[in-house]
Amino acid sequence: MTLSYRSSRIHVLAKPTGAVCNLACKYCFFLSKEALYPDSDFRMSDEVLEAYIRQLIEAHRTPQVTIAWQGGEPTIMGIDFYRRAIKLQEKYRRPGMTFENTMQTNGTLLNDEWCRFFKKNNFLIGISIDGPRELHDAYRVNREEQGTFDRVMHGLRLLKKHRVEYNILTTVNHVNADHPLEVYRFLRDEAKTTWIQFIPIVERINVDGSTLCQEGDRVSERSVRPDQLGNFLISIFDEWIYNDVGKMFVQTFEAAARNWMKLPSSGMCVFDETCGTGLAMEHNGDIYSCDHFVEPKYLLGNILEKELASLVSSERQHSFGSNKKDSLPMECLECDVYFACHGECPKNRFLKTSTGEAGLNYLCEGWKAFFHHISYPMQIMVALMLRGYSASEVMRVLSRERASQERALSKIGLTSPPHVARD
Repeated sequence: MTLSYRSSRIHVLAKPTGAVCNLACKYCFFLSKEALYPDSDFRMSDEVLEAYIRQLIEAHRTPQVTIAWQGGEPTIMGIDFYRRAIKLQEKYRRPGMTFENTMQTNGTLLNDEWCRFFKKNNFLIGISIDGPRELHDAYRVNREEQGTFDRVMHGLRLLKKHRVEYNILTTVNHVNADHPLEVYRFLRDEAKTTWIQFIPIVERINVDGSTLCQEGDRVSERSVRPDQLGNFLISIFDEWIYNDVGKMFVQTFEAAARNWMKLPSSGMCVFDETCGTGLAMEHNGDIYSCDHFVEPKYLLGNILEKELASLVSSERQHSFGSNKKDSLPMECLECDVYFACHGECPKNRFLKTSTGEAGLNYLCEGWKAFFHHISYPMQIMVALMLRGYSASEVMRVLSRERASQERALSKIGLTSPPHVARD
């Protein structure tokens, strides 16, 4: 083990059912991963489960351990599997250690029993919703290609009924990206969430026409365009910065604020200088460098054969993480918003720069437009926080500034521009 590479905390996305899911979302990058395990029943064994819990706890040098369950659809395993997981956490718990179990689910299989279990054991549930019915059902469908909106909303209502803590993951795709405020206001006003994670859909088309690996320089028609992503985030940011700071937490905006404050980490691996501390574990104990790189060439090993801490701290994984910065073209390193973006996720870097260097992010145009747009209000918000004020004070400052500007413009018969960006 190379201890110098070891992190005090390890984040692993455990996939007890592998890629198996009860839905067939059209843009899902993970469904095709079933092909990696052709003879598997896609159910995590008790042997793998215990090895995972024990090794994850032993690898932590902090008192809090996050155990993240994902898929596929993790509820397919049934409640008893997670009851065993809770017992194992207690079995291997060190004095003073606490656990946070999280689960990302499509919500369609939730019932009262599930929600009582989540509440009793303090699970944080991430539920996937892409907006109101017509936008959600565009791609989030079952195996009969029927929309899933009603079933997802039923699951969400059950989480609320049992007062389970939840947040929402929303993909930004070719369809809903053209309706930013409709999506945001639905999540805020009807889904009643206070925390949103936006994930841009970028499906790379491999040479053979599949999307199994992060290879190829073409994207599917479901993928969000760079300009769409930029406009989507800008529209929502403008709604948020005037009305919802301190009430709604949008992960992308939170990460941006942390980078504007020059904190050690943005809280999002895609916006950090390096990565490599967020890994994925398949149902059989195979450990991969990243959830987006569950591919043979990124397989680090299996926890039944080698300890998790050793796999995480290996030179191979260290190189994977540091390559996020080392592989960037000069155009990115010299960009004025590099500090905010850091080249975003390596999985999206398949274009060439204007000078012919490889490694430009497919979404660069959108990210650059977004970060330029938010620069001025971010500077105000950060300045307020550094002086001990609440971040929400930015709403009052910007509203007064806008009112003053509108009064001045009205005197000469003009109206205020519909944005707050400054060069």
